[in-house]
Amino acid sequence: MQKVRKAVIPVAGLGTRFLPATKSMPKEMLPVVDKPVVQYAVDEAFEAGIEHIVFVTGRNKAVIEDYFDLHPELIGTLEQTGKKAQLQSLENLLPEAGATSFIRQQSPQGLGHAVWCARDVIGNEPFALLLPDMVSFGGRGCLAETVDLYQRTGGNVIAVERCDPAETSKYGIVGRGDEVGSGFKVTAMVEKPAPANAPSNFYINGRYVLQPEIFALLGNQQRGAGNEIQLTDAMVRLAQSQPFYAQPFDGRMFDCGSKEGFIEATIAFALARDDMKGPVFEMLQQFVRSHERREVAA
Repeated sequence: MQKVRKAVIPVAGLGTRFLPATKSMPKEMLPVVDKPVVQYAVDEAFEAGIEHIVFVTGRNKAVIEDYFDLHPELIGTLEQTGKKAQLQSLENLLPEAGATSFIRQQSPQGLGHAVWCARDVIGNEPFALLLPDMVSFGGRGCLAETVDLYQRTGGNVIAVERCDPAETSKYGIVGRGDEVGSGFKVTAMVEKPAPANAPSNFYINGRYVLQPEIFALLGNQQRGAGNEIQLTDAMVRLAQSQPFYAQPFDGRMFDCGSKEGFIEATIAFALARDDMKGPVFEMLQQFVRSHERREVAA
């Protein structure tokens, strides 16, 4: 069984749900408290033992590459002003030399196409895929748990969480088969099924370990929903010849691609910090009391 050494993080999306902020700033650089969304995905990847990250970028995304590079002027200023904590935080986020690659997706053709763009850098080995909009919260990172199940089973592994059974039409849903370790065998993958047709209420939450054979399938994959090349369609085809397993995440994944999820993540991460939880909690209480008074007055 080959080790999972490389990860793909697609960051070419236009971020239309966050306009006008994303007109000039990549959505992946929007901060949750004081770290951009993409930083959480990178930290999670390295925690899981990933050695090399492949970013699939698009136009106007050069700031992401700059973010993961040295900034001599800023470092010099921090050193001169004695801001050691800020300097240490910058040093901690910097990947080792040669540990990142940046691949250009010239036009938005779907998640499957973005993954396919990384084929030559990944080569003939299994790889992790992290959707940066999905931010892992609580204890151990989601990808680390996913890699653990891969090391037990081989094949392909998808991280999942439970959703309200009435809301399966919002997600990609997997069918639950026999238990395997801390996870289970996947018996079906259905994109946004109606509750009556859903094989379970386990939804795919944006973390994967995939075998390299997925690239050949993506290379000739017919366009699906939204007239885009869909990763799920290729995974369904791959499942005809290779096993898929699901790892339920023992934590919470916030969808920072939505405004509600982004705000929820910001509050959760702020409340988890010793230097912020007191003031933030008091602020939230004040907002609730003020809202209740307005409702009574109305």
